[in-house]
Amino acid sequence: MTERREFILNSVRTAGLVSLAGLTWSAYVDEVIAKTLILRPPGAIDEQDFLATCIKCGMCVEACAHRDNLPLHGKPTLMLAKTGSNRPIGTPYFIARDVPCYMCPEIPCVPACPTGALSENLVTTKKKLDINKANMGLAVVDKQSCIAFWGIQCDACYRACPLLDKAITVEYSKNERTGKHAYMKPIVHADHCTGCGLCELACVTEKPAIFVLPLEVALGKAGDHYIKGWDKKDEKRVKNAKARLNTTEINKKSAIDSLNDAGDLY
Repeated sequence: MTERREFILNSVRTAGLVSLAGLTWSAYVDEVIAKTLILRPPGAIDEQDFLATCIKCGMCVEACAHRDNLPLHGKPTLMLAKTGSNRPIGTPYFIARDVPCYMCPEIPCVPACPTGALSENLVTTKKKLDINKANMGLAVVDKQSCIAFWGIQCDACYRACPLLDKAITVEYSKNERTGKHAYMKPIVHADHCTGCGLCELACVTEKPAIFVLPLEVALGKAGDHYIKGWDKKDEKRVKNAKARLNTTEINKKSAIDSLNDAGDLY
């Protein structure tokens, strides 16, 4: 009887451990997937390096909570990821639609970081902290749901942007449907947008038609094959690139011969 009881207990323990391992692995996979959509504080270094450098101390969150310009509801921008949040536990992040970054000139969260996971160098101009240099993400406009692209007059995101007429501008065009109205389309400029999320918070649609995504998700990459010949800075970008010359031998067969030649299909 004792042996039977021990067998049952061991079986239950094993089943419990397997279930726990499954849940742990599932949570890990969810967090890995979610990592690409996390908005980090100003000055955050590359995500992989950030995760290796951040010690989860919460000093940046503490500094954010005690800044002078807290919004009316009194909630700080930054939070520490908790278990079940699908984010690497203990790391700082913010949700723009809930509480965006309010672009503090003194950027208190960055100097508070003891490890350099938030780098002052990334938000410094002429030896002074400059929040306008932040690259927390990039605002993206969904033209299908943005009512300004429907022809309804709205400039909520444009007015909310702290870099007025730089990060977001308004493009005016005639509304051919009515013949007497104008479209006021918001255009985001990646070279100025800091990813603060104030536009996302201000968006009047039920689900924001403008939203902030991490740069690695929002931006494409042309690669070294393409150069802006009119831009000297872009030429420097590919200064050390190794040119590759690809040549293709022209097939001298006619199209019909190629189709009829079964050997060329394999």
